[in-house]
Amino acid sequence: MAKRIEYDKKSPIPSNGSKKFERLAKKSPKKRTWLKKIGFFFLYLWIFSLFSVVFLKFFPVYFTPTMASRKIDALLEGKPSKIHSQWSSYKELDKNVAIAVIASEDQAFPDHHGFDFDAMWGAVKHNMKGKKIRGASTISQQVAKNVFLWQGRSYIRKGLEVYFTFLIELIWGKERILEVYLNVAETGPMTFGVEAACRQYYGHSGSEISASEAARIAAVLPSPNRFSIEHPSAYVRKRTSAIQRQMRGLGGKNYLKNL
Repeated sequence: MAKRIEYDKKSPIPSNGSKKFERLAKKSPKKRTWLKKIGFFFLYLWIFSLFSVVFLKFFPVYFTPTMASRKIDALLEGKPSKIHSQWSSYKELDKNVAIAVIASEDQAFPDHHGFDFDAMWGAVKHNMKGKKIRGASTISQQVAKNVFLWQGRSYIRKGLEVYFTFLIELIWGKERILEVYLNVAETGPMTFGVEAACRQYYGHSGSEISASEAARIAAVLPSPNRFSIEHPSAYVRKRTSAIQRQMRGLGGKNYLKNL
C-alpha cells in the first residue's frame, strides 16, 4: 500500500513545474494593469479628439500646427517669423473666393463625404506612369491635416487624416469646413487665410475681393511659398485665367447653394 504524505502550512512545497505557473500568475496582474493604462490613454486621446472637433465647430481657428511649423522654421533660418493671419467668417468673405478655391482644389466638394475616390484613382493611375507625383486631397482632407495634424508623409499621419476628415464631415458640415479652409490655408510666406492675403497683397478686405483676385489666390494654393500673389508669374496668370473659366462653368456663386 502506498504511503500517504500530508503537508501542513510549514511543510516545504515540492520543487516542480508549478513554480513557473506561480510566477506567471504573479506577473499577469501587472500586465493587465499596463494594458488598462494603454487602453485609458487611447480612450482619453479619442475623447480629446472629439472634444477638439466639437469645440472648433463653434470657435475660430486662430493657430494651427502648420503655422507653428512655419514659425519655427523661420526662426531657425533667421528669417522674419511674424505670422499674418486674420479670421473672417464665411458671411464676411465675398463668395468669389469660395467658388474660386472649389473650382481650383475640389470641384466635387459639395457632393462627396470627405473623399473624392474618382480623383484618388485618377491620381494613382497618373503616378503609376512615373510622372510627377500628383495628389488628390479634398478640401476636407486639407482642413483635417492643417488644423489637427502635422505636415509630412507617413502612414500614421494619413490614417489620422482619414479619421479627422470623417469627424469634421460628420460634425462640422460643408459650410464650416469651407470657412475654416478659407482662414487657415497657406496663401503666401508666413501668410494664412484669405483675409490676410487680401489685406497684404491687394490692400483691401476679403469682403471686397473680385473674381480675378480670388482666382489668383486659388492659383497659388498648391505651392504658396513658390508662387506669388503679389508678383504672379506667367504660370500663375495662366492658371488664374483657367480658374476663372472653371468658376463660370460651375455656375458662379450659385454653385455654393448646394452646400
